Amino acid sequence: MSHSLQTPILVGVGQILNRIQDLQEALEPLEMMWQATCIAEADAACGSFLKDVQSIRVVRGMWRYQNPAKVLGERLGATNFETVGTLIGGNQNQAVINTTACEIRDGKVELVLITGAENGNSSTKARRQGVDLPQTPAPGTYDRIIGAEQQPEHHDYEIAKGIQRAVQVYPMYDNRIRYSRGESIDEHLTRVSGLWSRFNDVGLRNPNAWVQTDMSPEEIRTPSANNRPVSFPYTKFMNANMSVNMGAALIMTSVAKAKQLGIPESKWVYPLAGVKGYDHFSATVRPEFDASPGIRRVAERLLEHSNVTADELDYVDLYSCFPSAVQVAAKEYGLSEERDLTVTGGLTFGGGPLNNYVMHSIARTVELLRENPGSKGLVTANGGNIYKQVHGTYGAEPPHKPFVADDVQAQIDALPERPCLASHDGAATIESYTVMFDGFDPTIGHVACRTTGDERTWVNTTDVEIVTAMTKEEFCGREIYIKNGTELALLN
Repeated sequence: MSHSLQTPILVGVGQILNRIQDLQEALEPLEMMWQATCIAEADAACGSFLKDVQSIRVVRGMWRYQNPAKVLGERLGATNFETVGTLIGGNQNQAVINTTACEIRDGKVELVLITGAENGNSSTKARRQGVDLPQTPAPGTYDRIIGAEQQPEHHDYEIAKGIQRAVQVYPMYDNRIRYSRGESIDEHLTRVSGLWSRFNDVGLRNPNAWVQTDMSPEEIRTPSANNRPVSFPYTKFMNANMSVNMGAALIMTSVAKAKQLGIPESKWVYPLAGVKGYDHFSATVRPEFDASPGIRRVAERLLEHSNVTADELDYVDLYSCFPSAVQVAAKEYGLSEERDLTVTGGLTFGGGPLNNYVMHSIARTVELLRENPGSKGLVTANGGNIYKQVHGTYGAEPPHKPFVADDVQAQIDALPERPCLASHDGAATIESYTVMFDGFDPTIGHVACRTTGDERTWVNTTDVEIVTAMTKEEFCGREIYIKNGTELALLN
């Protein structure tokens, strides 16, 4: 294999974890971006060169900065650089990589810094203590924004039932996976907690993972004072861990510029291909809860462009906000759940800095590819509820063809949607459900149903006997009667 002088490469990666005992030690996100940038520049092993950066691209966080890219560029001593931001979403990191790789390939830009950070841990502590954390002014407007327009995350019919958070929807996918696989509740919890324990094992091998405590499957699946039930079947340790202070930075350039700067080839990692495709926007209208037609089509096209099969991937990081996201993606890619499906430990153990998680998984993938000549890696990025998919492959050696960024949206949009009803009065079958908790007490069941006409509809129940039974018995497939669109009665 060979490469052209305009082949895009990753040449520097940096990560920082700001573990604090006291708020006086807290770093704001902009400072974490700066420190990660300095680490990435040093990682490229050619001295100081980012004063020549042409574009600084910052993944949007929960912070209030307007143009942090401008502040970073000024600190670097750069004089002629573009500032770029993104929209909200876990898919944005890979979207930025894909865009940047194409622009380097086409000769539009030569040297790019990508960075982002979140301080969810220190922000939570400050809020509890009634303290305002200092924040560096970062006024101004980005020169441009990368990313598609914002789209709704939930259907109006879900919102009407109070379903507006990922923690209410992802467990419904997992309960349906259990039913489709013919598992008992105990069998399912044992398998899923085993999967998550293996993620924990990977995190223990990752020096930049937030959690460095060895956790058994039993600890992960068993409710306790430190592991409260959140939404059946998930405990706290099956959720993304947003209480982290983490920053990351990536440096991308062309082969020609890397040679000019004197960056050793041992530092070069090649983006091979990137593919984008958004599933139908809401669980309400998707055909099934245990599948993702979007991921399936993204995977097919991505592996084709990368000239690799799923089994030939040496490193895989499947977006892991919840166990159901990993199971669905593994199924669509044809990856065994027994192999390592993360390089970081995932959003639970590696750390879940909201939109910026994937920057950490890319950085870790780069580190691992450098250690293993000839290896290839997959990174998947997801925004919303298994909704916005942007995936990429990476190689330790030059690609067999120029980088390509593809889009399978037209294929996905052509797929039928599930007919749905705002309300239903009559017989129905439970398709999936979850139960929300107040402490250790089950409080409300959110139930997705199929009518006799195969439409999907939603109903809630606060019947204590029913919601308690939902956590102990299989309710998927049970026949019910919905009265006035609001009351649920069991028929079997």
